[in-house]
Amino acid sequence: MARFSFIPREEQFFKDFTSLAEQIRSGAHTLKRMLGTTPIDMAQVTVIKDLEHQCDHSTRSIIDRLNRTFVTPLDREDIHALAVGLDDVMDAIDAAAAVTKLYKVTEARTGARRLAAIVADAPDLVPEAVAALETKEGVLELAPRVSQLEHEADRVHQDAIVSLFEDEKHDPIMVIKWKEILDFLEAATDRCEDVANRLEGTVVKHG
Repeated sequence: MARFSFIPREEQFFKDFTSLAEQIRSGAHTLKRMLGTTPIDMAQVTVIKDLEHQCDHSTRSIIDRLNRTFVTPLDREDIHALAVGLDDVMDAIDAAAAVTKLYKVTEARTGARRLAAIVADAPDLVPEAVAALETKEGVLELAPRVSQLEHEADRVHQDAIVSLFEDEKHDPIMVIKWKEILDFLEAATDRCEDVANRLEGTVVKHG
C-alpha cells in the first residue's frame, strides 16, 4: 500500500496559504506602525486596504482551485476553512484601520497600541505554522503560542475598556468610537487563534 503523504502533490495550495499568511503579517505590522505614530498615520489605511484586496484575491484563487481539483492534498473542508479563516484575520485588521480613519481619531490610546502590538505578534507565528504543514512538525507547538497571545489580548482589551470608560466618562461619543476600534483589534487576535486551532486540528487529523 502506498504511504499517505501529508505534503500535497499539488503544492500550489501550500504556496497560496503561505502567500496569504505573509500578506496578513504585512497588514498586521502596518497597523502597528499606523497606531504607533502621533498623530496616527492615516496614510497606512490605504496600504492595509490594498493588502486586504490581495488577501481576497488569494482566498478566491484557493477556493477556485479547490473547486477545480479532483484529488485534494487535504480534506476539502479543511482547505476551505483555512483559506476563509486566514482572510478573516485580514478583514479584522482592515476593519480596525478603516474605523480609526472613519472616526477621525488623531492619537492612539495606550491600550490600542498594546493591542496592535499583539495583533502584530500573532500573525508572525501564522506563516511559520502554515509552513510547518509541509512536515507536520511544529504546528502543535506554535498553536498554543498563538492562543497565549489571544489570552493576553483579552486581558489588554478588558483593561483598555475599563480605562476608556474612566477617562472618557464625560464624552460618550469618544467611548463609542474607541470601544469599536478596540473590539476590532481584539477580534484580529481571535481570528488568529481560529486559524491556529484549524491548523492544529488538521495536523491531528492527518497525523
